[in-house]
Amino acid sequence: MKNTNSKKRVTLKDVAEHAGVSTTTASLVVRNNPRIPQATRERVLNSIEELGYIYDRVAANMRSQSSNLVGVIVTNIANKFISEFLIGAQNKLEEFGYTVLLGTTSDNATKQQNLISTMVEHRIDGLILNPSSISLEKTVKQLNNLKIPLVLANRELYNISADYAGIDYEEGAYLAVTHLAKKGHQRIAFLGGVKESSTWTKRMDGYRKAFKDHNLELEESIIIASDPTSEGGEEAARVLLNSPKPPSAIFCFSDLIAFGVMKVLTKEGIVVGRDVDVVGFDNIPDAENYHPPLTTVSSFPRSIGIQAAKLLHSKIIGESEGLQRMILKPELVIRDTSK
Repeated sequence: MKNTNSKKRVTLKDVAEHAGVSTTTASLVVRNNPRIPQATRERVLNSIEELGYIYDRVAANMRSQSSNLVGVIVTNIANKFISEFLIGAQNKLEEFGYTVLLGTTSDNATKQQNLISTMVEHRIDGLILNPSSISLEKTVKQLNNLKIPLVLANRELYNISADYAGIDYEEGAYLAVTHLAKKGHQRIAFLGGVKESSTWTKRMDGYRKAFKDHNLELEESIIIASDPTSEGGEEAARVLLNSPKPPSAIFCFSDLIAFGVMKVLTKEGIVVGRDVDVVGFDNIPDAENYHPPLTTVSSFPRSIGIQAAKLLHSKIIGESEGLQRMILKPELVIRDTSK
């Protein structure tokens, strides 16, 4: 016997007719597409509520071959720069209606390789990758063969065809070293970072350019690479202090490196900002509150995250063609470590 009390399932077409819009427009609203005018969005949402429509995401994904999942792989969320970047990227991606799958590599090339494979297996629509300092050759091949949109962020990978969002590291290093040179420093060390990474190379280019423009003599012995951590900064500082003639100023690869450097200098009775000037890079939240407050280069990680998300979204929906690059301009923030 037929149940006359059973309700017919409300469809998206019903919602569209009720709201006076096309089915395509109604579909874009339920997928939270930002291009829909607010008045139209509200009209559709009111119809959804009034009719009791329930969006079947699984069925929609099967029809469109889209998962609305995007992957974001970063190096280490304990690093304040990375966590700020992630906040910007995730918030913007969620605004676009995506669900974010997060992976962290701990700056390990093998973990990075495995995470990329896992993300692809989950049928993500696109990937934002903050590469580890060193990447495997097979990772480069895999990324070039990806069938989904890819955006690299914060660190470039050579021989990779992908959109990129980051800061002008060369200009940032140039600003930092120029500031120290104008204060009269002749010997300025460069501590921290992995030499094989693009972020170190670009900073080194800015460091060299500032030396050339201010007629300073570059000394390879006071350019000391290390892991991009505060512990790495401590190790680099100890090596520097064992040199025959320590410099009067230090440019650090990052704020984390600077914190490690200042910790060692303080233990040795060296007063930062008086006996030796120190400049960091990133301007993470801790930089202003450190003792003494750190002079550093603002690299706007949250803004980079937002730009990376925008680039990825544009690629996913087919709005952009060719390779896009979004390079933000750095700013020098002068505080007590180099007044």
